[in-house]
Amino acid sequence: MIEQIVFVNPDGTPTGEVGPKLASHTADTKLHLAFSCYVFNDKGEFLVTQRAHVKKVWPNVWTNSVCGHPGPGESTESAITRRIDYELGMIATDLQVVLPSYTYKTPPYNAIIEHEFCPVYVARASSEPVPNPAEVDDYKWLPWEEFVAITQADTSDVWSWWCKDQLKQLADQSLIQQYSRRV
Repeated sequence: MIEQIVFVNPDGTPTGEVGPKLASHTADTKLHLAFSCYVFNDKGEFLVTQRAHVKKVWPNVWTNSVCGHPGPGESTESAITRRIDYELGMIATDLQVVLPSYTYKTPPYNAIIEHEFCPVYVARASSEPVPNPAEVDDYKWLPWEEFVAITQADTSDVWSWWCKDQLKQLADQSLIQQYSRRV
């Protein structure tokens, strides 16, 4: 079955149009619904992942814990739970939205532009990752401050564009500070 994405208006309201995920990501990608999630463990460390080298969009780059697209009729929270299980083979709880209407459009990367209405969430890990190699090549648990420092210093696309852009709004968020403390 081909995964479908949901096209939206600038306020995140679905237009009623859907499209195949891979074929819809082009040099002229239409605005569509997505999500980003930042997963923290009980030590207050943040899970970063390296996108698989086989990915069509932004292969090999390091990014936040998990990203994806809700399918038609699927809630964002259900999509996050599904993708955390599929990409990372793990369970996360205490899911909370931190940037409810984050929207971005990347510069071209391998001739593809990401253009997403992308609410940003935080979650608490309930298990250790067992990554799906089709999605994730590597992962690390980092202290939030270390993540912020290395990501802000990146000028060569080692880190995903959206991760660096989201960080501009996330770095000092009180909810991030709450999750990055030991439980």
